[in-house]
Amino acid sequence: MQTTRGLDLSGLRKAEIDTRFRRPLMSFFLRRVDDRAEAEDLTQQVFLRLVQGAEREDVANPAAFVFRVATNLLRDRRRSSARRGEQVAIDEDFVSQFHGVCVEDSTPERVLLGRESLAEVLRTLDELGERTRDIFILFRLENMKQQDIATLYGCSRSTIEKHVMKATLHLALKHGPR
Repeated sequence: MQTTRGLDLSGLRKAEIDTRFRRPLMSFFLRRVDDRAEAEDLTQQVFLRLVQGAEREDVANPAAFVFRVATNLLRDRRRSSARRGEQVAIDEDFVSQFHGVCVEDSTPERVLLGRESLAEVLRTLDELGERTRDIFILFRLENMKQQDIATLYGCSRSTIEKHVMKATLHLALKHGPR
């Protein structure tokens, strides 16, 4: 099976998965759960799913596949918590601080304009190569560190900086001040 980074998940050993993906996955989970032990458990569950499903998957982009597994794992966790009726802790200060922004200022017109703007930005990002787009999203939207992205993609930090700059420039030229 041919892959974009030469990574064949069907032949990938556990040690290789751990070396390449542990730090980026921990970073990904720590931004979404408050407990380091839980983030570690989720990372291990991703590794388990990867090893168990490696024979069944034809993976063109291993990094994207790993994070799709991680995202699905979080989604499953939320559904399971909802079924058990677990309460999620809500920070009251956060709620009161952003109530005006999220609720009071969300007129139908503003919501529509926001959706249209987001769709336009996503279309513009689709004009870039898949790798540049994915790196930009990981850095700007997922707040992943450039070094972690470089480790994930098996390249240098300066390469990641160039991809981010290319995407930023492309967006600025398409959506900058008119």
